[in-house]
Amino acid sequence: MESILLEDNPHWVNSEAYTDFSKREILDKALAFLKPKEVLALIGARRVGKSTLAKLMINELIKSGVMAQNIFFINLEKPFFIPYKNDAAYLEKIYIEFLKLAQPQEDKKIYFFIDEIQIFQNWEVFIKSRYENSNIKFVITGSNSSLLTSNYATLLTGRVLKLRVHSFSFIEFLIYKNIDISSNIQVVKNSITIQKAQDEYMKWGGYFSVISNDNIEIKKEILKNIAEDIILKDIVPCYNIKNSKIIRDLFYYVVSNATSILNYSSLAKKLSCDAKMIKEYTGYFEDNFLITLISKKHNKLSETIKSSKKIYLNDNGFLNLGISPQRNLGTALENMVFTFLNENGEDIYYIRDNKEIDFIYKNNLIQVSYNIDNEDTKKRELSALKFYENTKCKSLLITKDTDQKVDNVEIISFYKFSLQKNLYF
Repeated sequence: MESILLEDNPHWVNSEAYTDFSKREILDKALAFLKPKEVLALIGARRVGKSTLAKLMINELIKSGVMAQNIFFINLEKPFFIPYKNDAAYLEKIYIEFLKLAQPQEDKKIYFFIDEIQIFQNWEVFIKSRYENSNIKFVITGSNSSLLTSNYATLLTGRVLKLRVHSFSFIEFLIYKNIDISSNIQVVKNSITIQKAQDEYMKWGGYFSVISNDNIEIKKEILKNIAEDIILKDIVPCYNIKNSKIIRDLFYYVVSNATSILNYSSLAKKLSCDAKMIKEYTGYFEDNFLITLISKKHNKLSETIKSSKKIYLNDNGFLNLGISPQRNLGTALENMVFTFLNENGEDIYYIRDNKEIDFIYKNNLIQVSYNIDNEDTKKRELSALKFYENTKCKSLLITKDTDQKVDNVEIISFYKFSLQKNLYF
């Protein structure tokens, strides 16, 4: 086991082991969450950067003066640990081996990072036993939103702080591309480059392994691998699904219906299966961060809960996996706006009464239209917003590249909206 521990903890011998990683916007918030005693759970889909964020945190801890040997990182998804995944007591053995090998200063705080903790059954028992009687700050990562809702997880009730990790945001993408957005002057100066980056991000999303590769076919293959890893390695075994083909096919149909109302019966007919099964499977997609379903806004909470759901993908790159070869730019822009709003973790709804509004979010009515050069399109989008203008909400129409004001409606390009988010939220 010693070689595994050394492999996962290069910072013990090289304090600059993680200095080349791209900084994430969420890092400062994650560091603030290290101060309370509560367990910090970093949750998010596979490969969005949970492990990278953990290592960025380790890097900052070392820079702040924490002794490297007092920081322990272990990835439980390594093949070495598979035979022990049903034995929670093995986590205690890993911890004892860490103490022997690293020899941390036990009178000072130990930072214990456990990656993909859901691999081990009943992991909560180990965490609770050490949480109560030691000076350990646990940071765990998991790829399932139900990570902390199992029967055993009730052992940790009130002892966990959750932090959602997403793939690269548009702003993080611009920073990765070395596009200067540090001031309004730089934004204006680099506006053409930013708009080109917006088109790229809208098409490929924010998975680092995708945006760091220039080959189109490889990009598509990586996205397919990410989606199928989540489906076949997380969802199928977790929920004991017998027919993996149906759930794979369903995902590709769901992708093709992104930004639209989810119709369980229609999808069930296409896949020759039961509508109840479709509802369950889409729930699994959401639980494992592939998609998000948003509800229709209603004055009564019960009606909101019962309302038809709209489907959004949690990363725009997955739009490349749809069953239709046609690519709808309006869908891509609307889904990109959703991912931007969803990064803040607030409730997002849609309105569909006399008029349809794409999103209502933090007292903002938001319509999305890729292009409003056509006067009929422009009138249609504005009329929906004006229909609800008696509310206390601001009215925004987000487009690809148009910026103007019409009465009380602000028309703004996506990149300006994302860079000026503090003006709206």
